[in-house]
Amino acid sequence: MKISFIIPSYNNLRYLKSAYHSIRTWEDAEQEIVVLDDASVDGTVEWLKSLEDPNLIIWENETGKRLGHTITYDIGVDLSTTDIFSIFHADMFIGPNYVQNLVKHLDKQKVVAATRIEPPLHPSGREKITRDFGVWPEDFREDDFIEFVREEQERSKDQTTKGIFAPWSMYKEDFLKIGGHDSLFAPFPYEDSDIFQRFLLAGYEVLQSRDALVYHLTCRGHKWTDDEIVTKVDGDYEEIITNAKRNFIRKWGSWIMNDEWMHPIIIPKYNTCLIADNVDSVEQLDNLEPWFCHTVIDSFDLVAQYLYKEQSNTILDMSQRISTKEMEEYSDYGVKIYVDLHQLTSEDYGNLQRMNSILDQLNTSESPQLNLSGEYQLGNIKVQIDSLDNSTDSLIVVENYSYEVSK
Repeated sequence: MKISFIIPSYNNLRYLKSAYHSIRTWEDAEQEIVVLDDASVDGTVEWLKSLEDPNLIIWENETGKRLGHTITYDIGVDLSTTDIFSIFHADMFIGPNYVQNLVKHLDKQKVVAATRIEPPLHPSGREKITRDFGVWPEDFREDDFIEFVREEQERSKDQTTKGIFAPWSMYKEDFLKIGGHDSLFAPFPYEDSDIFQRFLLAGYEVLQSRDALVYHLTCRGHKWTDDEIVTKVDGDYEEIITNAKRNFIRKWGSWIMNDEWMHPIIIPKYNTCLIADNVDSVEQLDNLEPWFCHTVIDSFDLVAQYLYKEQSNTILDMSQRISTKEMEEYSDYGVKIYVDLHQLTSEDYGNLQRMNSILDQLNTSESPQLNLSGEYQLGNIKVQIDSLDNSTDSLIVVENYSYEVSK
């Protein structure tokens, strides 16, 4: 079966050559490869064009400004000509029978992930296999990797687990039904965790093929120089990660949770409003605002400062998320949380950030004596519950900015 490999690349030619080589070595030449060059300056486009590959689609970001893979993945899906695509990284190398061992499990409203083999640069996990076949393309021990893949495929033939992580494949039609990746997470990251949760809420089955194997060299996010392996600490990079994390919490009301197989655990997002007294600084708001649908404080000046600081970090309308008590009528929120910041302990802050989990435990309790409406005292936090309706299903489908693409 013919699929499209969707591969964003930003100054990753060194790795992209290996990814391309693996696909053309271990899969039929008819398999489609879509490479999205995101304003690289390393000769990526020139090299791709020199291949003269009739089943290679090249898209070039000519703006000079990086869009990020949250956007370029979706451009690639739009450009693809097949019914099925595989979200792929430029630093991955497939093993034999990759496509066959993915699509044998695939159907409409299913998402099938491959199994990553990685060097020990990340924590180990049950969703991956930790083996070191090299961390640089020039040092990659391809023969040893292929031998291991064949042995592993015998051990894991036709086996699946319930985890999901890149690389993953699905029908293009199902991807488009939910709007693709959410541009809230542009340029990156956490667009993957967001869409995985949306897959589940949309009723799609997610699973991992244990005999579709790929080696992940783990390049740009965790290698800083050509001489050593370190964690990126560049200021811009750290700011991007922080903003994406805060936007994830704003959207979902909680942070990412997965089981041991990397299967998402979704906490419902309840209709919460935080009413806070004695807020003295923008830094205090940093720790509170993302976790609630709306935040109400006394100080107009602090609201203005916070909006000025945060609006450039998100496409969300922050004026709809924070206001003063004089500006906001907050009776429509099903759960109101009252706090005095001068009284809060570290345990209280932890409970505020876990509020949706706490509310979900109340909502799913089987105790017949439990009255969900009313006031509760949780440490120094007063919780008033009028209703426990949640808005989680409204998060499934997204509407994104459109970008001009041409084939």
